[in-house]
Amino acid sequence: MTRTTVDGNEATASVAYRLNEVCCIYPITPSSPMAELADAWSNQHRPNIYGTVPTVVEMQSEGGAAGALHGALQGGALATTFTSSQGLLLMIPNMYKIAGELTSAVIHVAARSIAAQGLSIFGDHQDVMAVRQTGVALLSSASVQEAHDLALIAQAATLRTRVPFVHFFDGFRTSHELNTIELLGDDDLRALVPQRLILAHRDRALSPERPGIRGTAQNPDTYFQARETVNPFYARVPDTVEQLLGELAERTGRSMHIVDYTGHPQAERVVVLMGSGAQTAAETVAALNSRGERVGVVHIRLYRPFPAQAVLTALPPTVRAIAVLDRTKEPGSQGEPLYLDVVATLAQAYSGGERSSLPLVCGGRYGLSSKEFTPGMVAGVFEELARERPRSRFTVGIDDDVSGTSIGYDAEFDIESPAVAHAVFFGMGSDGTVGANKNTIKILGGQDHMYAQGYFVYDSKKSGSQTVSHLRFGPQPIKAPYLVQRAGFVGCHHQRFLNTVDVLGRAAHGAALLLNSSRKPERVWDSLPGPVQQQIIDKRIRLYVVDADTIAREVGLAGRINIVLQTCFFAIAGVLPVDAAIAQIKDSVAKTYAAQGADVVAANSRRSIARWPDCSRLRCRAAPPPPANSNGRFPGRPGFRAHGDRGDDRRARRRLAGQRASGGRQLSQRHRGLREAQHLRPGRGVGSRHLHPVRKLCIRVPAQRHSHHVLSAGPAAGGSGVVPVGTAEYGRPARCPLHVAGLRRGLHRMQPVRGSLPGRGPRHPGHQGDQSGAARAAGCRGTREHRVLRNAAGGQPLHGRLRDGARHPVPAAAVRIPRRLRGLR
Repeated sequence: MTRTTVDGNEATASVAYRLNEVCCIYPITPSSPMAELADAWSNQHRPNIYGTVPTVVEMQSEGGAAGALHGALQGGALATTFTSSQGLLLMIPNMYKIAGELTSAVIHVAARSIAAQGLSIFGDHQDVMAVRQTGVALLSSASVQEAHDLALIAQAATLRTRVPFVHFFDGFRTSHELNTIELLGDDDLRALVPQRLILAHRDRALSPERPGIRGTAQNPDTYFQARETVNPFYARVPDTVEQLLGELAERTGRSMHIVDYTGHPQAERVVVLMGSGAQTAAETVAALNSRGERVGVVHIRLYRPFPAQAVLTALPPTVRAIAVLDRTKEPGSQGEPLYLDVVATLAQAYSGGERSSLPLVCGGRYGLSSKEFTPGMVAGVFEELARERPRSRFTVGIDDDVSGTSIGYDAEFDIESPAVAHAVFFGMGSDGTVGANKNTIKILGGQDHMYAQGYFVYDSKKSGSQTVSHLRFGPQPIKAPYLVQRAGFVGCHHQRFLNTVDVLGRAAHGAALLLNSSRKPERVWDSLPGPVQQQIIDKRIRLYVVDADTIAREVGLAGRINIVLQTCFFAIAGVLPVDAAIAQIKDSVAKTYAAQGADVVAANSRRSIARWPDCSRLRCRAAPPPPANSNGRFPGRPGFRAHGDRGDDRRARRRLAGQRASGGRQLSQRHRGLREAQHLRPGRGVGSRHLHPVRKLCIRVPAQRHSHHVLSAGPAAGGSGVVPVGTAEYGRPARCPLHVAGLRRGLHRMQPVRGSLPGRGPRHPGHQGDQSGAARAAGCRGTREHRVLRNAAGGQPLHGRLRDGARHPVPAAAVRIPRRLRGLR
């Protein structure tokens, strides 16, 4: 068999495309890559196993795709579709018809959250549980390899039983995880889907040569009886799927069952679940049993029709407590679907005399919207079952401070093999980090002696937001569908992340840190925040620095730092010889950027050549002590303390305001009053000038007495020292936010009006613009006045006129509007 490294979407689409003649598509995250791959392969005239090129039809909605699927099936074609979440819900009417007419079909689903209190593009089982009543069979995959194999099983089973199948796997966790798998060949597909089954499917098509009628209106005298006629077809499904799994195991050596048990043969505590979480549970059970515990896990692959007898057979007779974990929520129900099915199965077996005792059964929820499900959480569930009176309903992985359903777990619990290498990369959407890491995983997974896994965390914004890549590689197949907890290599592709994210929190002792920094190597250490310096020293981390941005600019690809840092990773990690790694990188670059032209391929190749000498290893010294009277907290991360230089912080903010990914220019050095800038996407300029999209301006206001203000209640008077805007009393300098409400592009341009603000020492009306040198020296230096846009929401300037007795930190004269920008929306 051929080994390759692909994600779950491609693994599934590879089988579905080769086994079908029609693909009715409408893309929806996270199933979109399956539809896109099928469309691309059809455009490339890639044939299926029957020697024809499948027809790919994109409809105007998921409902249209389901209707086209139904029509193609009635015409005798082998047809499929791909969907998720609300897209699957829009197919429900046609799913009832397809199942009621006993029409062979497969719908491949990257299972995803349903939009409830909020929309989420991430994975759980809410969508597939919403269609379990339609009459389709539900087959669940737990890994990329299983998604590849069970796509074939679903197609073969639907043709043998005439029951339509929904083959599903966890969205993002499986659909977007890269893993090394063994591909099924065309001969494997033909062996399980013989020609006679296809001819039988065509004979059931609507055709003038074989007149028939379907879709009639039935009255009470016939509908009920006709509805019960499908029972024998569904009864045959579990045995048929089990038989097909056995045939596949004979050809591939990969053994699977509709219900698998892993664990101690005399286990007392057992967890029941399906999906990718079953792999995490199985690995955790193996670790706990090696420590003397007696636990097990039941992994369900076929959920509908529910294999009650297989579940009873899989459960050890010694079990006394069972936790059934669902990756969904049904408000108002006595329990989630899988829990109710297991309870009904055990109760029926006990009342029928098949079991002599009835174990305690608890129901739990986990992993909604791709919430992490780690070995520590699995161990926490087993600890809950060990209690004298476990909770009957619980959640794991969250802190439920409303209903109090959460159970505790050890977040530091780790079962990773020391033979597996781990790496974590912090990047930004569209900077190429994720793409380079995907190529790295494919390079490593292509080695004969190595298996690789890659998973990429990014939010719904994707472009411009933070991305975290989790890579594993080792000599054995990797079954770890959770994030890396202890990384031997950490890549920080933007230095500012060190100020906002605990980058080294996942670093193992003795790990290597690769930092992309524009500073000279001898100045990098002093620019690091104090906690980061301390972590580097405590964990004995090796620090490497490279200026990837300069290298990218030199070859004409400013901002595309991925190939430079990828080369440095191979050189530092030592997983491949540097020359061999560079050759592999060049090959991957040629494949990745071939469609963008030879110039782009050549520029990316130059980035990977001879750049390792530009990466310097730094000697680390003791971290400086924290400054006096400072809480030193990192902005944006509560509880993570920083003891950095305030000057470095200001420089970092200025660089953030002008960074390339947001599309703005570097702000002028004269704008020292800019305290914080958060970019939106670049907007239109005024004339030929590119303007800065800024949403918030904070000005440092001096604390001296002013004729219109009474400044008091400082630290000496028992006050907090920093008080919110609009409060009557101020003691220490306050940061005063000036918001541009409703304006899409925010603050476009700032110009200094005067070198000082009113309130900087004694003032007299009429002389606010004139100040002696001594008076200026008495105030806070560096505070400037700026011109800003009007308030787009109310059509008024951002300031209000200062009246006698008004108390506002920014007087009226501090903000002015350039005339030619007034009224701009």
